[in-house]
Amino acid sequence: MNESTHVGTAAQPLSLANGRLAALSWGRSTAPTWVALHGWLDNAASFTRLAPLLVKALDIRIVAIDFRGHGHSAHAPVGSDYALWDYTHDVLDTLEALALEKTTLLAHSMGAAVACLISAAFPERVNKLILLDGLGALNTPAEETASQLRKGLIAYRRPLSRPPRYPDIESAVAARVAGGVTPLDSITATPLVERNTQATADGHVQMRTDSRLLKPSLVRFTPQQVLALLAEIQASVLLIEGERGILGERDWAEKARQAVPQLTRHVLAGGHHLHLEPQAVEHVAEIIRQQV
Repeated sequence: MNESTHVGTAAQPLSLANGRLAALSWGRSTAPTWVALHGWLDNAASFTRLAPLLVKALDIRIVAIDFRGHGHSAHAPVGSDYALWDYTHDVLDTLEALALEKTTLLAHSMGAAVACLISAAFPERVNKLILLDGLGALNTPAEETASQLRKGLIAYRRPLSRPPRYPDIESAVAARVAGGVTPLDSITATPLVERNTQATADGHVQMRTDSRLLKPSLVRFTPQQVLALLAEIQASVLLIEGERGILGERDWAEKARQAVPQLTRHVLAGGHHLHLEPQAVEHVAEIIRQQV
């Protein structure tokens, strides 16, 4: 079955931007296309459970990219950085490769931050923003700029560590569950880890992720800059949060939500990866179906 007749339950691999970016696609190639953006240290498989539900319900195509340094995409060149705004080029290159003048962005966590930047800078390119447990961007107060720069420079000048290796995929999943910045279980983590590992000659599995992603940023936006960017978003924003997610009623999250001109918020049972949690994903899909 070729892609043009595929109905969307199985992901089709894509290569974009002259092979620099890898992606997964669900749905008919002629259907209206949404672009999906994953979180930090995740990859396109973040949408493995949600995308088929949306494709079936809405008759759309979803293309989920691996950001640079993640999944199957190329790592950033030696000597370069992984600043948040660098990922905007991955999105713009994807829109160009797919010949999309305007699209809906479906984005989780760090991907939601990147989607907000794109929407603020290029409002004419975004129909709608669907954000999954993410809004705005990590930020640093202006008075901490020097200390942030120092921390980043020291880290960048250290030798790179070798990618982690594990005896099998189960061990790799267990390591992701144990070491995750936000809590997730093995069922939720498995698709992410499967796409982010490769077999070694001795039968082990090795992580594909660029270890430079773990280094602190040299520079971050200030809180005021992030709020100013959010205020420039012209598209309507659907924000779906997990009850155990990263936003909640925190002071910063409330300021960020208030800064967006058109925002509809839903809080569902689930964690930070609620769109990938088997017990939450259908509810996420239903909210999106009702709102678009």
